[in-house]
Amino acid sequence: MNPPISQPGSPGVRARLGRAAAYTLLAGTLSGVAVLAGEVVAARHRRYAQPQLGLALRSKVGRPGAARLRLVLLGDSSALGVGVDRVADTVGGQLSRLLAEGVGGRPGAGEREVWLSSVAVSGSRSTDLATQVARALLGDRPDVAVILIGANDATAARRPAEIAAHLGMAVRRLRDAGVEVVVGTCPDLGAVRAIAPPLRQVAGWLGRRTARAQAVAVRDAGGTVVDLATDTGPVFRADAGTLCHDGFHPSADGYRVWAYALLPAVRAAARLADPRL
Repeated sequence: MNPPISQPGSPGVRARLGRAAAYTLLAGTLSGVAVLAGEVVAARHRRYAQPQLGLALRSKVGRPGAARLRLVLLGDSSALGVGVDRVADTVGGQLSRLLAEGVGGRPGAGEREVWLSSVAVSGSRSTDLATQVARALLGDRPDVAVILIGANDATAARRPAEIAAHLGMAVRRLRDAGVEVVVGTCPDLGAVRAIAPPLRQVAGWLGRRTARAQAVAVRDAGGTVVDLATDTGPVFRADAGTLCHDGFHPSADGYRVWAYALLPAVRAAARLADPRL
């Protein structure tokens, strides 16, 4: 006697289809996890640009005798300028030049002499800002501090609340010391080419989550926020030349894009620090 044939829509057919779908989903999930794990290993073992010792040196930009602006950079490799060889090509160096040139880059129109320094350390996370703030406040007080941090926090999948808390405390300490603060939030990690898809998309999501938490903390602490991912991410995604040879850190062109994005906020902060500026 032949076994009964299951009819479409019968409990037996539905159960088999359900099991097949579950197995397919599990296989797809495991395959996706394996791909992501492989990409994480590849990303960690990739050779990245290394910091140049000369980038940490202090420099002066602009006309001697003009109104003086003390500018300090805090943060990670992006604040230090990893990916370029000259201070002039870092985000701090290019920002200093733009500030020194004055309004619209016209000679004599609001010219100033910018004293640039950096206490940034490559590889830093938000937990490292406390030490950097202490170093920034040694000696003469800076007028404006620019903080660039978040990429290392995001790629390590740190909790946004923890990231925000440490950043907020750093901003508050600087503000309590009379320093104007501008923070460039986590850049668009979905634009980096050192990380392959789909890990690149995951990194982008982690970066956006980090940036949102940072923005709230900075505003609450009295700082000014510049959303680097929104303002400059499309440029980095469209132009591979904005990244240096390692496909992760900005090139001189990339730092120039950031400098122009930061310029309006830093220029406004400079005027708050000293109306003569």
